[in-house]
Amino acid sequence: MDGLTQREAAVVASLDEQALVEDLVQLVRRPSVTGTAEESELQHHLAREYAAYDLDVDSWQFDLEALTTDPRFPGTEVPRVEGYGMVAQTGPGTPALVLQGHVDVVPTGDLAKWRDRDPFGARIDGAGVLHGRGACDMKAGVAINSAVIRTLRAAGVRLERPLAVHTVVSEEDGGLGAFATLVRGHGGDACVITEPTGGRLVTANAGALTFLIEVDGRAAHGSARLSGVSAFEAFLPLHAALAELERERNVDRDALFGDNVLPYGISLGIIRTGDWASSVPDRLTAEGRLGVRLGEDVAHARAALEAALAAAALRDPWLTDHPPRITWPGGQFASGRLADDDPLITDVAAAVESVHGLRPAPAAGAYGSDLRLMIGIGGIPTLQYGPGRVEDAHSPRDQVSIDETLAIARSLLVLAIRRCGGH
Repeated sequence: MDGLTQREAAVVASLDEQALVEDLVQLVRRPSVTGTAEESELQHHLAREYAAYDLDVDSWQFDLEALTTDPRFPGTEVPRVEGYGMVAQTGPGTPALVLQGHVDVVPTGDLAKWRDRDPFGARIDGAGVLHGRGACDMKAGVAINSAVIRTLRAAGVRLERPLAVHTVVSEEDGGLGAFATLVRGHGGDACVITEPTGGRLVTANAGALTFLIEVDGRAAHGSARLSGVSAFEAFLPLHAALAELERERNVDRDALFGDNVLPYGISLGIIRTGDWASSVPDRLTAEGRLGVRLGEDVAHARAALEAALAAAALRDPWLTDHPPRITWPGGQFASGRLADDDPLITDVAAAVESVHGLRPAPAAGAYGSDLRLMIGIGGIPTLQYGPGRVEDAHSPRDQVSIDETLAIARSLLVLAIRRCGGH
């Protein structure tokens, strides 16, 4: 940490590592799945916590009707009856820096696939890795943001300009929480989202658009299947067309993606067909996500998928007469990108280098995130920097290194001091 001033070094050294870990454990043990009551309860808990730090706290309930009818509404995947926002700020005025994180997590999936059969156990193994749903995506980031505030307060650091923390809901299914926070008028000069980046500076995200394909068949008794048409078999040419479209869309990749050969993936998450084992299924629905290229208009991305499926249907006698129906429900993540010469990149990289001696390079994430909303709607220069690997997110391997979490907390402490003018 040779690059730190004496005061910066003292503040970094004062980080209460045990408190950060305990906070992370408690966060993971809250099953705040997107759209559930526990998601709201966690927002209330955090509002009380930040109020106890003597911060200016804005905690409010969303006007869902107004938000969902806004033409900029980013979409949602799950039914929602309520939502809450939470913004905490060290003082009045426009924040020099915003630390943002989402509290919602995806469902656990098959519990038998989890090593401990308890996705919310927050077990820490002998290698110092914490396991549990949301550990990586992104309770560790939320815990870091809280730790930065606590440490600055405990160290008696006086900031010339405000530091703000945003905790948001519904990031996993579209970004309603970030959208609502921006619509309410909360902004800042710059933002770091502590999403899992493996310590990289993620300055751009590909987008992701949820699609629904409906395919008709013709029902028949299973013993006379040739008199019917299986909707499953009718879907197979469309599945092949999606694979070819994915290949074509990933031929030219931005250098920010490095060695990632599939930044614009097309995946099918839910396929449903049939209602009786001895009947030929007469309907199939397939829900999936289409990767949006950096800088690509979402209308262009939708048109590309629709055209590929229409062309495949015209090559198939059944689908020619019974064309598939494509709609776009759920989350609609456009791509987002921070300007390559934005000072925030240099500032974060310098803070990391000052603490750890290594200067991270900009990179891109192949997933959608709130970054595109913070930049596109809020006009806030934003990048992502946080612990954990996205490859472990949304899986029974959901985990985060304690050492990496602490390391990133130290870097963001320095960034906050420098960006906000700490004394």
